[in-house]
Amino acid sequence: MSENYKVIDSTVPTFITITVVDWVDLFVRPNYCTILDESLNYCIKEKGLSVHAYVYMTSHIHLIVTAFDGELQGVIRDFKKFTSKKLIEAIKEYPESRREWLLRKFSFEAQKSGRAKNYKVWQDGFHPVVLDTLEKLEQRLNYIHYNPIEAEIVFHERDYVNSSYRNYEEDNTVFRNVNVESLW
Repeated sequence: MSENYKVIDSTVPTFITITVVDWVDLFVRPNYCTILDESLNYCIKEKGLSVHAYVYMTSHIHLIVTAFDGELQGVIRDFKKFTSKKLIEAIKEYPESRREWLLRKFSFEAQKSGRAKNYKVWQDGFHPVVLDTLEKLEQRLNYIHYNPIEAEIVFHERDYVNSSYRNYEEDNTVFRNVNVESLW
C-alpha cells in the first residue's frame, strides 16, 4: 500500500471508499445491504470502530470512520474479508437472477489477482482521506448523503434507506440500520 493511502492516525475521522471489483452492481438487494449493516454494527461493538456517516451505493460504499481500539487498516481488512464470505454465501443461498454470473465474475477476479482463494468481491485498498478540518468533514459528509441523489436513485437524502442521513435529522429514529456516532 502506498504511503498516500495509509491511515496515519485512526482516531481522526477518515473518509474511505470500499469498492466491489469492476464496480459490479451488487448492492441492489436488501439482503446484501443487511450483511453490511450487521458487519458494521459488529465492528462497532467488538472492534472499536466508530461510524460517523455511511452510504451504500450499488457498487461501492463510502464511510467516515475512526478506530480508537485498533488500527483502521486492520478493522477494514477484517470487515472486507468477513463480508466477502457472507456475500458469496448469500448469493448462493437466496434467489438471485445473476447468481451464476456473479459467482463466475468473483471467481475470475480471485484467479486473476491471485490474492483470494475462491472469490474476490472487493477491490484492494480503501483510499483513506483524513478529514482534519471542519471544512473537509462537512464536504465529505454532504458528499456521502448527496450521492444517491446524484445517482438519481432518490429525490431527497432522507428517502434513501442505506445511508446515515437520517441519523443527522433532528428527532428522527426511523430506519437506523447502523449505530452511527454523529459528528455533531
